[in-house]
Amino acid sequence: MFHIKTYNKISPLGLSQFPSDFYQVSDAEEQPIGIILRSQKLHDEVLPESVRAIARAGAGTNNIPTADYTQKGIGVFNTPGANANAVKELVLAGLLLSSRGIVQGRDFVNSLIDITESDVMSKLLEKEKKRFAGNELFNKTLGIVGLGAIGSLVAEIALSLGMKVVGYDPALSVEAAWRLPAQVERMESMEQLMGQVDFITLHVPAIPATHHLINEDNLQLLKPTAVILNFARAAIVDSEAIKVALDNNRLGLFVCDFPEPWLLNSEKVIALPHIGASTAEAEENCAVMAVTQMRDFLEHGNIKNSVNYPATDMPRNPSAAVRLTFSNKNQPGVLGDVLSIMADNNINVLDMVNKSRDEVAYNILDLGEMPANTVLEALENIDAIMTIRVI
Repeated sequence: MFHIKTYNKISPLGLSQFPSDFYQVSDAEEQPIGIILRSQKLHDEVLPESVRAIARAGAGTNNIPTADYTQKGIGVFNTPGANANAVKELVLAGLLLSSRGIVQGRDFVNSLIDITESDVMSKLLEKEKKRFAGNELFNKTLGIVGLGAIGSLVAEIALSLGMKVVGYDPALSVEAAWRLPAQVERMESMEQLMGQVDFITLHVPAIPATHHLINEDNLQLLKPTAVILNFARAAIVDSEAIKVALDNNRLGLFVCDFPEPWLLNSEKVIALPHIGASTAEAEENCAVMAVTQMRDFLEHGNIKNSVNYPATDMPRNPSAAVRLTFSNKNQPGVLGDVLSIMADNNINVLDMVNKSRDEVAYNILDLGEMPANTVLEALENIDAIMTIRVI
């Protein structure tokens, strides 16, 4: 029986993917092997030693102390792309809201509570509507920073609106490149992108390399009428530098999903309460994906969409008696030591895969027989090994 602890409200559709015969799932599990969460911050949580996997039903993992968990042999998973459509649609809304006087016009109309006659209101609206005139998105240039699952969808919808799209992503994967529309012009640097856009939208993770990616220095490269949309993470933008740029008319508008006090009550800011992925469909997609990946890891040892462990997948050998997985510090000789112990105990390794990522290595071995406890103890005594599981 696998015990799974939940934090936050996880979609029932996702949790239903755990077979009740093999999984016990609740927010009260004291010795879970897996944890599923959304926004719960784990930095101050003391995890039981039983935990081997954490799945975030969402893309960002800055609420999880991944580096610490890596050293403890805990795999951290996320669900990239599961909420991409929800974010894409909100980016589209942000583009429309920032290019037309929609919010301002609505507020003006709602302020006319003292007018009781329709013809009087109609004449006033006709007279004042020029105050809320905007611009079309057609033929404008959108710069996309981060060309992954969300960025590529935003590119598609922007192109369909007749916009010119330029993009920058220093870590563009081959898979992401295949998804990207051919009409997107790749930029060599942030500076090159920022010098030619009317709108810039951010779709990169919050990591040290992206901290204050938008800052005082490069804000000066933008047109004074440019609009910045941040539906990624707050830390990617230096909001104080944004405020200075807005106050000095060096930036047209800022649309964000992460309001801060000094950005409120500004006519040049459209701030939303972190609702980028807040749709019923996105929450269901993220939960189903998180559960599916965790099950594959717990039941078969396979790793997909981990932010700290290498992608690893091996079909089970039908002749194998058992599957053994282990993680270790990525240093020479560890796998050789493991195979020597297997050979000394006449245990046949039918299939195996070994992958590494940064300082961590991960291994799956299909064995011809179940290793004795003495063999497992010998493996655990190898200094570089962090965790061992028999599945």
